[in-house]
Amino acid sequence: MIPTTMKAVQLTGHGGLDKLVYRDDVPVPEPDAEEVLIEVSACGMNNTDVWVREGAYGSDTDPTAVSTWRRGRSTLEFPRIQGTDIVGKVVAVGPGVDQSRIGQRVIVDFSIYNRPEGDDSLADIDYIGHGRDGGYAEYTTVPAANAYTVDTEMTDAELATFSCAYLTGEHMLDRARLAAGERVLVTGASGGVGSAILQLARARGAIPYAVTSAGKVQAMKDIGAEATVTRGEGDLVQKTEEATAGKPVDVVADLVAGPMFNDLLRILKMEGRYTTAGAIGGPVVDLDLRTLYLKQQELHGSSQGTRRAFRRLLKYIEQGKIRSLLDRTYRLSDFHTAQTAFMSKSYVGKLVVVPDSKWDAVGAPHAKDER
Repeated sequence: MIPTTMKAVQLTGHGGLDKLVYRDDVPVPEPDAEEVLIEVSACGMNNTDVWVREGAYGSDTDPTAVSTWRRGRSTLEFPRIQGTDIVGKVVAVGPGVDQSRIGQRVIVDFSIYNRPEGDDSLADIDYIGHGRDGGYAEYTTVPAANAYTVDTEMTDAELATFSCAYLTGEHMLDRARLAAGERVLVTGASGGVGSAILQLARARGAIPYAVTSAGKVQAMKDIGAEATVTRGEGDLVQKTEEATAGKPVDVVADLVAGPMFNDLLRILKMEGRYTTAGAIGGPVVDLDLRTLYLKQQELHGSSQGTRRAFRRLLKYIEQGKIRSLLDRTYRLSDFHTAQTAFMSKSYVGKLVVVPDSKWDAVGAPHAKDER
C-alpha cells in the first residue's frame, strides 16, 4: 500500500541549514505519463546540494550574486526536495509505462536532458533535485527512461554513491578526450567527483595523479592514483614534476581552482587540455592568457553528462571496473548533521542519506556508520 503522505527534507529558500526542513506530511507524488514512482532506499549527497541552498553560483556579471545552478532561466522553485543520486524500487507507473516495471530495483540517471535521444547537447540540461523534486524523501517520481536496472551485488547505499559524481567525472574526461596511456592530474581528488575520476581514468587505461591533503595520501593510492601531490606543501609545479618523474601531464581535471589555477596551466604540457566541473577553492581565478595561447592549450567547462556516458557507467559498475567509495550513511531525519559532515570534507568518497524507514535494511549494516 502506497501512503498518501511521506517524510522528506524540503529546501525552503536560499540560505543556511535552517532552510532545510524535515517534514512528515509531504504528499506522495503520483507518476505522470512516462514516469515511475520510486520508493527511495538511498540517496547520495553532492556539492551541488550545498551550492544551490546557498545560492552560490553567481551570475555572468557578478560572482557574488545569489543565484541557483542554472543561469538565465531558473527552474528552481521552493519548496524543493533535493537529492540526485537516487536508488530504490519502482512501486507504481504512470500512463504509457509497462506494469512489468513495478518491483524493479533501479538507479536513476539524474539528468533532465530536455532533448530527444541521440542529441548529446547539454545546452538545455537540468537535473532531478533542482528542476523537479529529488530523492531526499521516501518517494519520488522520475521519467521512466531515467530509471535503470543494474546487475550488481552492491547494496543500495553503495549504488547511491555513483550517479552525480561519476557522471560528472566521466563527462569531464569525455570533454578532455582523455585516452589510454595519457596522464591526468586530479585536484580535489578525495571528494566524490575527484575520487570517481581516479577510477574512471584507470577504466580508460589512463594514468591518474592526485592532488590531496597530507592525511589522505594512502587512500588516494588505494583508489588508483599512480602518485600524489600534497596540497600546500611546496611548489605545486615542482612537486607535480617529481610525482610524474618528469613525464608530461596531458590533462588536468580540476575541481578546486582558486589560487592554484594558473599553476595548473603551467603544469599542463603543450597542447594540454584543462577540464573543470567545480571550484571549491574559489571560482574567480587569475589567468595569464599568455600561458594559454603560447602553449596552445584547451579549457573545457563541464557539468553533468550524456545518456551514453551514464550507460557507460552502468557497464563499469556491472563489470567491476569501478567500486563504491561509501564512507558512511545518515538517516534522513538527521539531514542537518549529514550536510554538516559533508561540508567538512573530512572523509574520502561519498556520504549517503537513507530514509528512516529503510535504516535497518540499508543504513545500519555499514561498517563506518557512526550513529
